This record gives sequence, C-alpha cells and structure tokens, in this order.
Amino acid sequence: MHLALKLVASTSRWRLLSILGAVMIVAAACGGDTADSVTPTVEGSADEGEVAQRSVLLPEITGIANWINSEPTTVEAEVARGNVVLIDFWTYTCVNCLRTMPHLKGWQEKYGDRGLTVIGVHSPEFEFEKITENVQDAVDRIGVTWAVAQDNEMATWQRFGNRFWPAKYLFSAEDELVYSHFGEGEYADTEREIREQLVAAGHDISDIPFDPLPDDVRDEEAVRQTRELYGGYSRAYSQQGVYNGHEEYYSGPDQVIDYSDDGEHTENQYFLSGLWENRAESIVHAREDPELEDYLRVPFAARSVNIVIEPDGPESFEVVVELDGEPLTQEQAGADIVFKDGGATVLEVSDARLYAVLESPEFLQADLFFRSTSKNFAMFAFTFGIYLEGA
Repeated sequence: MHLALKLVASTSRWRLLSILGAVMIVAAACGGDTADSVTPTVEGSADEGEVAQRSVLLPEITGIANWINSEPTTVEAEVARGNVVLIDFWTYTCVNCLRTMPHLKGWQEKYGDRGLTVIGVHSPEFEFEKITENVQDAVDRIGVTWAVAQDNEMATWQRFGNRFWPAKYLFSAEDELVYSHFGEGEYADTEREIREQLVAAGHDISDIPFDPLPDDVRDEEAVRQTRELYGGYSRAYSQQGVYNGHEEYYSGPDQVIDYSDDGEHTENQYFLSGLWENRAESIVHAREDPELEDYLRVPFAARSVNIVIEPDGPESFEVVVELDGEPLTQEQAGADIVFKDGGATVLEVSDARLYAVLESPEFLQADLFFRSTSKNFAMFAFTFGIYLEGA
C-alpha cells in the first residue's frame, strides 16, 4: 500500500543509526538466509595490517534479480570509491514515486558526476512489475538514467526494514547512514543533506547552485481525499481493505459474478455492474461487451485520479471514461486520455502501467465510470491526488 502519500518523515542522523540498528537486527533475521547476512570487508578506515568490517547493522543491497542502467553494485562498493549513495525505493505504478522523479532527475543531473550515486531499488507491488521488460519500458518512459535494481523478492526492502514507497536512504562516503525520508516532499532538506555529504567527502560542488524544485502544492479547497483503492482480493479481505462495495465480492475468490449497482455515492469503495471476476491482484471484466453495458464506477473526492491496468491478454483495447456520465473535458483530462471522434474520452491500453485519467482544475466530488468492450480489462488500483498541478 502506498502509505507514503500521507506519511512524510525525516530522521535526524543522531537517532538514525540506533533506530535502523534495531530494525536491521529483525530484518536480517527474517529477510534472507544466513549467507546473505555475511558482511564483506572494505578498505579505508583500518590501520595498516588490519581488516575493517562493515557494520552488520548497516543495510545493504541484496537479492537483486536484474540491474538496469548499471552493472551490479552495492552501497559498500560505492562508498569505497568515495561516493555518497542515495537509495530510492520505488515501483513504477506508484504515483507517489512518480511525483518524486523530477527531483531525482535534478539530483542526478547536478551531482551524478560529482560523487553522488543514485540507486533506485525497484520493489514491486504487483506481479507484473517483476517483469524486466515492463520495468525497462517504465525506465525509458519516465527518463530514469541512474542505476535500477530489481528487488523482485523484496530482499533489499526487508534488509532495510523499509515499509513505504517512496523511501530514501542516504549514505555518507564514510559508510554511515546519515539521513532518511519517507514519502513525498522535503526535497530541499534532502538536497541540502546530499550537498553536505558531498562536500564532507571532498567533492567540489561550489559551482552548482542550491536551487531545489519546490514541493508540490496541495489544494486548500480539498476538504478530503479518497484513499487508494485496490481491485484484488489479496488486499480486500481485511477491515482496512474493504475496497469493493458489493457483498457478493467477498463470497469467495476467483469467481465470475453478475453485479448490480444501486448507484449510491459512497467514497473509498468502487462499484460494478455486469460480469466481473475477482482475482488476487485485480478485478477483471469477464466478457466481451460490444454495447458497453458493464462498467466499473468509482466515487471520489480529489483533483486527480489514476488507474493501474494490466491487459489480461495480448490484445490492446480501449476503456471509455466518463465523469458523472459525460465525457471528460479538455481541462479535466489526464495525460493518458484520448479524445475520439464523436467526443468519447478513452484510455488506449497496451501496457501494464499506471494511466493518468483525471487532472481537474478544481477539487471534485463526483463519480468516474470505466467501460470496455474487452474482457482483458483488469483494474489493479486507483490512486488520487489533491495537488494544484499534476497527478
């Protein structure tokens, strides 16, 4: 779950090592076999003739399935080269992670050749996010140029004791974990810490101005925001995860059910009409429907709405999107909305990813409808935003 939307926390360096030490004792015991817990030696701080051991309390990159944009590396290897290391936990369908990308790009451009090593640890939320081709497509689409480690089994996530997307951990060139931040925001503080560590490591950044991008601004008129909604039953069978608004959904997994929608505007749930199949990670349209009679409806309170879709087959398809029964306007349409002849607003779905549906110029409390003729329409999640600009 992308809890990071509401959680924004930084940890001061004097507390960080003691806190992470306690976390890491648990994580190392539970997150992998004993061989993975062995810490290699490093050169640098020991007197001649002695062998320095990296602290077993320091987290490390481990269990990586594949590397993109880089040869395999570790925090230890990078700090041994005199680099400052920024670890960024992300996954490519997480809108909270995507909102941090402009800031990461800026840090990479300014400091990537001045001693900063950025490593994006891609820890997937859904099974399709483990596929290297999907991650590579996302890296290319987003414009990620730094190293990306596919943490498919969440081994590095567990080694860090991490709980949030996105999450950032900064290591000094002395191999100390000096700063962490969970969620969006606090970008100026993060960059200030990066600069301080680069200077301490002897890197000259005097010609690089400190001009961080501003934090995203939330709409003061937004009185509330709809929570993230999941389609699959793996997250929808708990008190916190009652995302589907139909009792029938909870009668058993992997069923095709003919739903009837009473039209009630109840936020923090989604509603269905017609034939849909509930699966572990998604709700899937269960028939071809040339008349577009079936739909998925999501009441919401937000300025922006995004949907995570994976095609349930090789064929691409369209999803018709309506706001309170009407096509979106040009001003309301998200970046992935396509306007068709006749005025229909649709998503053209060919890839497994997050699609930007709505970016309203004002805060809305309304209902979005999603219809498709295809039985390949699989909804994994909805996310919502209340920023003045963007998703």
